[in-house]
Formats: sequence, C-alpha cells, structure tokens
Amino acid sequence: MEVLDKQQIQSLQEKLLRLQTELKEHLDISKQAAGVVTLDQTAVGRVSRMDAMQQQSMAKSTREKASNKLKKVRAALQAIADKDYGYCRKCDELIAFKRLQAQPEAQLCIHCQDTVDRQQ
Repeated sequence: MEVLDKQQIQSLQEKLLRLQTELKEHLDISKQAAGVVTLDQTAVGRVSRMDAMQQQSMAKSTREKASNKLKKVRAALQAIADKDYGYCRKCDELIAFKRLQAQPEAQLCIHCQDTVDRQQ
C-alpha cells in the first residue's frame, strides 16, 4: 500500500477540521437537552415526565457519542501534526484512503476494526 500524499492528507485534514467544528456546535446545542428534567405540570400539552426523561437519556447518549467522536477527531488532527496520520494503531499498517475519506478519524484499518467489532 502506498503512503498518503500531501494532497490527500490536506483534504482529510480539512474534513477533520469541519467535522470538529460541527461536533463542537452539536455539543453546545445539545447541552440543554441533556440537562436536568423539569416538568411544568401547569402547562397544557407538555410531555410526561417519563417522556422527558427518555428524551434526556437519548440526548445524553447522543452527546456521549459526539464527545467520543470529537476526541477521535482531535487525535487524528494531532496525528497529522505529528506526521503519524493514517496508520492503524493496532497493526501499524496504512489505513486505506477510501476508509479515511469515509471516516477520517478512523484509528484502525478495516481488518483490525472488524476484529475488534467481532470481539465486542
């Protein structure tokens, strides 16, 4: 497999930077939805407390996923800065460019990711 060229890395870095911005904005917006549930029982048509708690739980889960993805994006950007981007953290082989285009924060090659997924 060939090494990623400068143009490919620059393209992926731009994608990662856009993704980082989107994730930060998403986390800022969703902060309130994951907060403490209060129920205004005087308001007509308000969702029940159980519905509100379920929505809060889903918001927390979504925030956690976004936060984890943001950590991976930041790690990928740091790897670019360290000139160590695009290599599998498990087998140290180059991650396919097509995989990185689809998931630029990927830390594992498709083979190692498949192995990890099967173990879980």
